[in-house]
Amino acid sequence: MSPRLHVGTYARNGGAGLHPLLHSAAHGWSVGDPCAEVQNASFGTYSARHGLHYFVDEQAEGTLGAFRENPDGWQQLARVSTLGAEPCYVSLNADESCLAVANYGSGSIALFQLDDRTGLPLDPPTIRQHAGSGPVQDRQDGPHAHCACFSRDQRWLYHADLGADQIIAYPTDRAAGSIGEHRIAYRAPAGSGPRHLAFHPILPFALLVSELASTLTVLQIANGTLAAWQKASTLPHNFAGESLAGHLSLNSAGDRVYVTNRGHDSIAVFAWDEGGSLELLQHMPSGGASPRSFVLLEAERQLLVANEEEDNIVAFPVQADGTLSPHDDEIALPGAVFLIVGQR
Repeated sequence: MSPRLHVGTYARNGGAGLHPLLHSAAHGWSVGDPCAEVQNASFGTYSARHGLHYFVDEQAEGTLGAFRENPDGWQQLARVSTLGAEPCYVSLNADESCLAVANYGSGSIALFQLDDRTGLPLDPPTIRQHAGSGPVQDRQDGPHAHCACFSRDQRWLYHADLGADQIIAYPTDRAAGSIGEHRIAYRAPAGSGPRHLAFHPILPFALLVSELASTLTVLQIANGTLAAWQKASTLPHNFAGESLAGHLSLNSAGDRVYVTNRGHDSIAVFAWDEGGSLELLQHMPSGGASPRSFVLLEAERQLLVANEEEDNIVAFPVQADGTLSPHDDEIALPGAVFLIVGQR
């Protein structure tokens, strides 16, 4: 049985809220009725410890909502301000005792402690405001936090800043639930626009996707610093149009990497070997304009992508070698922007 998925939608593009995405052997994927309370959910995460989903509302003056999915529908348990504009990323630490949010518009991150009993975010959060800019005037006029995530060993909270072309690291105190003074962990090439950071499940490497440069950079991790190891384009070598790199994810073994290209409208698939080297395997057309987010279902051997400007969700079979076959299912959904696996 396939897992239950949820799709966040943008109201500005006709989205009606958070939709369930259901699968049947006879009919494939289908969209259910939306929960209108979960608006503009462009990113979210799920806490198995607390049985809660946390979704950012990117448009409503920067808010974070905590929701429980019950048999009779969704229950909103809390809604708090992220004390910043356009929150676009949210992540939990390993023991799910705190949660980090990246506020894209204001260039800040918010760290919320979670109530041990309820899992609800405790107000107010710790705020770290950043500074800086880059040479791409319409996108790098100031700091733009696009990712806030914890290192695998939980010693660091990293923040990828698209506007300032850098990754910032904060030392974390797990006992106190606090973060220390920042350091610059990595200075990205000027104008590259760091977007998302992901960590290898075993090896001391991380991957950075840079939106404006459409590149993947392998970073070697050492005590909170990140050193460039290899860089690869997410685009075909002969592509000359405009494109922006998007979502990044790895399989559970860490040997396959998936990243979207918005403009080229494709999903790039890479092999990632134990030495840290990337090898491009494939560019698969995404089945629509501007592939924004995707979810990889390894047990079901499927990858589903939300094409933001096409108002659809497309499902691809995943082959044994991790490459994608042409899509075999397509679902129309206005405003589709984000996909998340729900509670099983």
